Amino acid sequence: MTAPKFKVKKGDTVVVIAGKDLGKKGKITEVIPQKGKLFVEGVNIVKRHTKGTQKNPKGGIVQKEAAVDVSNVMYYCSKCKAAVRVGKKIKDNGDRVRICKKCGVELD
Repeated sequence: MTAPKFKVKKGDTVVVIAGKDLGKKGKITEVIPQKGKLFVEGVNIVKRHTKGTQKNPKGGIVQKEAAVDVSNVMYYCSKCKAAVRVGKKIKDNGDRVRICKKCGVELD
């Protein structure tokens, strides 16, 4: 199975459009194309019970971010102030750039 092509990439600001964190905004910190998932700052926080280690001798309950499916997020356009679809445009010199489908502004 080939990895899906994402319209968003690391460093983009996205809005969650489905799930328990619906409406939250955050920056993408990590992308896992093989699984179709990504990590967003401050979204999908889960609690994990950890055993004591040398780094954390007591162990305990740790909160951390879990992966979100790419289908549950949309790019956030700062000009439109909304979640938008992303398109591609080929410039005169042959370069491909991502554009906002709503206002047409270049994203890259």
